[in-house]
Amino acid sequence: MTTELLRDFIAHTKREPSAPALRTRTEIVSYAELAARAGRAQKELDALPPGPVAVLARKSPQAVALVLGCLAAGRPLLLPPIDLGTVALGELCARAGCVEVLAATPEDAAEHPDVVTTVIGGHGDGPAVPQPVAVDEQDTAFMLTTSGSTGAPKIVPLPAGAVARFTGWAGEAFGLGPGEVVFNYAPLNFDLCLLDVWATLRHGGCVALVDPALAANPRYVTDFFTASRVTVVQGVPMLYQLLEEGVFPGVRHVVVTGDHAPVPLRAGLPRRFPRARLHNVYGCTETNDSFWHEFDAAEAAGPGPLPIGRPLPGVVAAFGPDLAPVPPDDGGTELLVWTPFQTAGYVTPDPAAATGRFVTGPDGRRWFRTGDLVRRDAAGRLFLVGRDDFQLKVRGIRVNLEQIERVLLEHDDVVEAAVVPAVDGAETRLTAFVRGTGPGRLSGLRLRTHCAMRLPRAAIPSAIRLVEQPFPRTSTGKVDRKRIG
Repeated sequence: MTTELLRDFIAHTKREPSAPALRTRTEIVSYAELAARAGRAQKELDALPPGPVAVLARKSPQAVALVLGCLAAGRPLLLPPIDLGTVALGELCARAGCVEVLAATPEDAAEHPDVVTTVIGGHGDGPAVPQPVAVDEQDTAFMLTTSGSTGAPKIVPLPAGAVARFTGWAGEAFGLGPGEVVFNYAPLNFDLCLLDVWATLRHGGCVALVDPALAANPRYVTDFFTASRVTVVQGVPMLYQLLEEGVFPGVRHVVVTGDHAPVPLRAGLPRRFPRARLHNVYGCTETNDSFWHEFDAAEAAGPGPLPIGRPLPGVVAAFGPDLAPVPPDDGGTELLVWTPFQTAGYVTPDPAAATGRFVTGPDGRRWFRTGDLVRRDAAGRLFLVGRDDFQLKVRGIRVNLEQIERVLLEHDDVVEAAVVPAVDGAETRLTAFVRGTGPGRLSGLRLRTHCAMRLPRAAIPSAIRLVEQPFPRTSTGKVDRKRIG
């Protein structure tokens, strides 16, 4: 089969070659130009040894073209976090079996000169459109990663068929066709890009690519959003916090994902997007989007969290270790899901590594244990109530506090470490409390450097506080986080 994503992208290119495919703050790239760049990238790829590749690239038109070229060449494609530490990044690419680590520009390659092996710039001659090779529905298209808070995030392979089904659903659900402009705030390695970028290009819309270097600048984000005439936007609460000063009547769909949106932020959405349908979407990297809930202005301003909603078409939910079809009315039961868009398991040399997260039910389905606890209200609606472990989300990325603490404890001069989260508006910040072996042996800068070599950026604590006294403990001997600080 030819992947539906590429087939439809090429068909739209031939129908409307001059239509805008990508927009940045400095250029507009047509479908014809993007397809030609992807065709040239594919030609350069064909000269490399066969096998999986990693694309280490900041979000840009050339990076998008390189990804399309990799898909056309039929190469399993790892998209690692570009801000991952060098040691962890090299280990991740090796675990994925990558024969090459590619960059889209010399500037991207300079970020990790010891890891990148080839720059694919899309130069020279090439076909006007990519020339897709045949792939099987079960062949790996993308390899995404869980955020992980150690130097070795889990690798999540998405089959070509799963990508086709999800991008097909997203295009229909949100109308991502010609004339639509979809705002892409997430980094290129995030699963959110399956909707923002790849579903949009499959259906003939235009993707407005936020400059990663300016993604935290409210003035830039608001001005670019306005100038792009966005009609569909998906993002974590932090994005909507950056857009608080604007009013955008041209937006048709607003999708909130990744984190619990605080009520004050949520309540302002109807005013800022007066003609938009508002959606709360829930999912995991392993399963992609699984549930969605459309809410109105009254519900946006109401107390408490939003429900996660109903399953997407084809998605099936189960609850607890017995895979019950309905959760009990208790304080929280683990949610398990099966979706048409999910991975079959992690890429790992140790099959036991996935034990516990993927379970096979009596019906033969391979269920994913989300680790999220849900409760059911009197109306039968599902709400998230917490995690079954120490995981939470920082800027839309799932991190594990215990694993961050383990990384800190790997430092020779660290005796105790505890990471404590705090919510500041729409953003969760992490503070690490660290006790060393003696006065003067540690500094916040040294510990941040230690963490940066082993953790993705979102998992690096915002603040590191050095303490001299032993940590307070509970009656069972565990660190009492409530009394730290």
